[in-house]
Amino acid sequence: MDVTDIATETEEAFREQALAARGVGRAHYSGPRITHCEDCGDEIPLKRSEILPGVELCVYCQEGVERMGGR
Repeated sequence: MDVTDIATETEEAFREQALAARGVGRAHYSGPRITHCEDCGDEIPLKRSEILPGVELCVYCQEGVERMGGR
């Protein structure tokens, strides 16, 4: 096993751990479904709310926030 293999395995382990941690928080969300984006007011698709319980922003607004380094 070379350095590249070790780095790849380490990165995969970190990714799996991060995804598992994110999933834990979502599974326990029991608040109301937000139907419209908190920023622009557009409707948040049901599928997005099912995948990301507690989501407050539409995809467009969330991408803008992430580009600016927020949330």
